[in-house]
Amino acid sequence: MDLRSAFAARLTDPFLSESLFDHLSDIVYFVKDDAGRYVVVNETLVKRCGKKKKSELIGKNASDLFDDATGARFLEQDLALIRSRAPLVNELERHPYTAHSSGWCLTTKLPLSDPQGNVIGLVGMSRDLQSPGDDASDLNRLAQLIEHAKTHLDQPLRVNAFAKQVGMSNYQLDRRCREVYGVSPSQLILQLRMGAAATKLRQTRDPILSIALDVGYSDQSAFTRQFRRTFGVSPGKYRG
Repeated sequence: MDLRSAFAARLTDPFLSESLFDHLSDIVYFVKDDAGRYVVVNETLVKRCGKKKKSELIGKNASDLFDDATGARFLEQDLALIRSRAPLVNELERHPYTAHSSGWCLTTKLPLSDPQGNVIGLVGMSRDLQSPGDDASDLNRLAQLIEHAKTHLDQPLRVNAFAKQVGMSNYQLDRRCREVYGVSPSQLILQLRMGAAATKLRQTRDPILSIALDVGYSDQSAFTRQFRRTFGVSPGKYRG
């Protein structure tokens, strides 16, 4: 037994991190089962759902706790991740802060597996990017650009045109993108292309050339070189 496994075996509480996240008021933390039901939550999530106790959330899914559109979106996202096994990393999305306000958050969700490799749920967190009442105009525009990029990955995506499209200067877009994601807009676009390609490789049997075209590459060799630089393996090996 390695050190990690030996240490984990000595823990009395496998959800020890719950206590840590209870002290972070700008982060929502949760663990869900394979039906999208909350198993572990932190106090921040309890308050944002307008509840008083964690027990009021346990066993319920997002659709039970949030309004129709928001709850349905969160639940669909959870179930899609569990089906695909594909992590959701740094997703810019709008979350309810209270019953009367909302704000932009950066969400990451990762699948959880049992010893046999079956996905049995997910763990996730959402980090606030603004405080209630803060000006969110730059984040609104950044979200518009990201959504546009995701639905047009097969087309040329030029940062200059992006900035002009939403009334931001190149400097403003670059600064905001680096603040939120830690990368430049062009690097973010590359991440979106590679992330979409990885998902298609795992979830479909589409030819690699078709996937390359879908994410904006005009030939398979250029796509393969970039994919290998990003993931360390060729698209074919990644697919398995």
